[in-house]
Amino acid sequence: MLLGKYINKYYLRLWWMFLIGIASLIVLDYVQLFVPEFLGTIVNVLQADGPTDTGTIYGICKKLLLVAAVMFAGRMIWRFALFNASQRIEAGLRREMFQKSERLSQRYFHETKVGSIMSWFTTDLETIEEYTGFGTVQIVDAFFMGVLVIVRMIKMDWVLTFFALIPMILIIIWGGLVEKYMGIKWKERQEQNDRLYDFSQENFTGIRVIKAFVKETSEIHAFAKEARKSRDTNLSFARVSIIFDDIIELLIAATMSLILGFGAWFVYSFVTGNPTVVFGHVIALNAGELITFTGYFDLLIWPLIALGSLVTMLSRSKTSLGRITAFLDQPEDIQNPENAVVLKDIKGKITFNHFSFAYPGTTGKQHLKDINLTIEAGETIGIVGRIGSGKTTLVNVLFRLYNLEPGTLFLDDTDITSCDVQSVRDMIAYVPQDNFLFSDKIANNIAFSDKNLPLEKIREAAQFADVDSNVEEFPDKYDTMTGERGVTLSGGQKQRVSIARAYIRNAPILVMDDSVSAVDVKTEETILNNIREKRAGKTTIVIASRVSTVKNMSRVLVLNKGEVEAFDTPENLQNVSPTYQKMVYLQQLESEVEGGAR
Repeated sequence: MLLGKYINKYYLRLWWMFLIGIASLIVLDYVQLFVPEFLGTIVNVLQADGPTDTGTIYGICKKLLLVAAVMFAGRMIWRFALFNASQRIEAGLRREMFQKSERLSQRYFHETKVGSIMSWFTTDLETIEEYTGFGTVQIVDAFFMGVLVIVRMIKMDWVLTFFALIPMILIIIWGGLVEKYMGIKWKERQEQNDRLYDFSQENFTGIRVIKAFVKETSEIHAFAKEARKSRDTNLSFARVSIIFDDIIELLIAATMSLILGFGAWFVYSFVTGNPTVVFGHVIALNAGELITFTGYFDLLIWPLIALGSLVTMLSRSKTSLGRITAFLDQPEDIQNPENAVVLKDIKGKITFNHFSFAYPGTTGKQHLKDINLTIEAGETIGIVGRIGSGKTTLVNVLFRLYNLEPGTLFLDDTDITSCDVQSVRDMIAYVPQDNFLFSDKIANNIAFSDKNLPLEKIREAAQFADVDSNVEEFPDKYDTMTGERGVTLSGGQKQRVSIARAYIRNAPILVMDDSVSAVDVKTEETILNNIREKRAGKTTIVIASRVSTVKNMSRVLVLNKGEVEAFDTPENLQNVSPTYQKMVYLQQLESEVEGGAR
């Protein structure tokens, strides 16, 4: 039995399925014992002197048909019960893992590659499903079928049974010696699969870069190298597994040969009047009894094979469960405090009080330093600064993606570290810098926060983002599939669909991270006008790379190397902020150059 703190509860929850499946297996194992007896009886009837007793043979054939019907029904029942239970265990663990992945902080995903996580969600879960389903069948058959058959064989002849049990003893010894080694080999195999997943995922994600730099051939060679390593580790595991299975089958085949050879001699000796004596025991077998005994041993072959297969399956499932347990045991950095404050209908005031921040894993470097500012409720704020100045970091901390120092960040004068994390995120709508879209319809991407929103609301959001006219030009309009990561849309269209997706939430705070950089000036102006008109009274934060984007904002925050250089109206910034002055100058120069080019 595969035991662990994350899997034991499923045995308790699905006990009735396991009970039905195991009960049907036991009945099935017991019913199969009649088959060798019936065959032995038929042989004795056929070799008896005088006319053949056809009535007895017909009666046995009817019983065999009944046994076949019971076996058919029993196999249907245990397959439904045990395989259903194992798949529910797999689904339950997958659900737990997915929910865990949602609760883990950004730090964990920075440190763990996607390929490894994919491997846990696929190969490792499938290994556990295989063991809890088919492994349970093997355990029951190895024990109950084995015991029932051995008891019947001992009743027939204990000496011959002793020789027949030699492979079982050797299999148990051999399995104990090999199990740990096979577990190590399986772990090596899974870790190499992780690396292959990582490589494949990175190449598929960066396929445009690979093609743009004409690196297809070199990447194919690199993939072939990783694939060869994966092949070698898989072959290494398969080699050990095959040798293990072959030795078991060799032991079984050798034992069967001994039973048939010596059994035939014992029958010949008995029918000629000179029965064989072993250890003072007279072996008295006729032809029918030898067929019955051989049939029993034939039934014992499956438990012997199952016993050997359990060794490899158990070692694999233990390793896979260990990897999954390590994932589920990962500490959750972001957790709700005791008596967490649930935010509802906030106004949108944001206060940074001597706020400093450094990303986990970085030492000796602060990405934000002693930030002191207050964004009043209902303000439209712009954030500008050089690349790497901390603009995105400043807005990301609002979502509690990382742990923060208490007393340094407030929403409506409530310490964000004392708030319920989900309620904090519910109060903020977000347009990310990378404009990620799901491979779905445009309508579903816009209505991501609520799939039940009517098309009128979706179109209203699209009009706010000035993308409605573009969508209407598509043949399928709002039913157009965006493709993976929105590949079928242009950069500007993806940005505007992302803006519509955030706007439709009607959150008290809207954060736009460089979200109009890929649109033309006219479209940008339309979106900014819509923000001023339709989000009046709500807080909006716009990170921008162009001064024109923030020129009409209430106030503009200028960051420089993680510090506040200035936070004032656009007009005053031209007098107090060197960074803002330079940005204005460069944009004017760019406009003059573009005008001259015309």
